[in-house]
Amino acid sequence: MLAAALAAPIQFDKTVHDFGEISAKAGKQTCTFTVINDADEDLSILAVVPSCGCTDVVWTREAIAPGAKGEIKATYSNDEGTGTFDKTLTVYTSAQKKPVILHLKGSVKNAK
Repeated sequence: MLAAALAAPIQFDKTVHDFGEISAKAGKQTCTFTVINDADEDLSILAVVPSCGCTDVVWTREAIAPGAKGEIKATYSNDEGTGTFDKTLTVYTSAQKKPVILHLKGSVKNAK
């Protein structure tokens, strides 16, 4: 019973998406995080707040039924120049008080 009490009501297929090395000329980069509702009641993604204006986010707005999946789709603008990046998405849900932090990271190189 203790293990069940400690089980998280929400799961993600990943909490970090690594774009790897991308060209500065490659344009916008998009990835998707899958949200899995492991609770016994509907789950809502209340808000997803990116760490900067360089990332656009869309997410499943309708309630996610128990056992069902939703998505958070993030698009990094890739227009900040070369170098490494680690952007965060703060995810607020109806399942828990503490938000979940997702990461987008990679390295932008000059195109040759």
